[in-house]
Amino acid sequence: MGKAEQLILVESKAIRTDRTFAAATTYVPITSVWERSDGELLDAILDFYPTIAPEPILDATYNAGRIWMGARKRDIVSMDIDPKYKPMIIGDNRNMLGVPSASFGTVVYDPPHVGPQGRDKSCKKFDINFGATVECGKDQNWNLSYLYPPFLKQAKRVLKPKGLLLAKITDMVNNHRSKWAHCDFMRMAEEAGFTVCDLIVKIRVGPMLSNKWQNAHHARKRHCFWIVCRNTEDCER
Repeated sequence: MGKAEQLILVESKAIRTDRTFAAATTYVPITSVWERSDGELLDAILDFYPTIAPEPILDATYNAGRIWMGARKRDIVSMDIDPKYKPMIIGDNRNMLGVPSASFGTVVYDPPHVGPQGRDKSCKKFDINFGATVECGKDQNWNLSYLYPPFLKQAKRVLKPKGLLLAKITDMVNNHRSKWAHCDFMRMAEEAGFTVCDLIVKIRVGPMLSNKWQNAHHARKRHCFWIVCRNTEDCER
């Protein structure tokens, strides 16, 4: 199946899914602090928040699909800039050429979380997994928030009205300063026309450790944020 055929299929699936979505849902509370997997959390979010059909889902940073481990099988359209992961759409999520407008019930975004650490800029497994090879120097104010506005513009375009934007964001320390990426994302999302509705703290088992770190001046982070945004002015279900 060619790329054009895939995108047509996305549009037709979106219409069909919306028509079959049940408006009535059973209330099951969701906690603001999560200690299990991303996949389980995504299931809980997609059960709790949608007011329209949450599928099809565009995962705009699919990579190897790790965040979906443990989640129920869903209609996910995978997008990644790296063809080695064989995504359905190969492309930069800051410029979603050919992706149809207003076609997705949910967009999921898990961008790079840290920039190059210390003097070692080699492409190690840590760097690749955590995005440390992305430009993150003086021109970028030592953080990665510059990635957000162009993505948010595209997410706004491809989401249906009342659709969900789910973003996994982690704060970081770079150039000896804390960088509050989750604050940047929420502000930029509001500026892009989204309504930021909830913030869920996801805790991992333990902090990242390295034998190379001899001194610490900041708390070792073992949490990230899942930010829930709506493509509408209202937050109520």
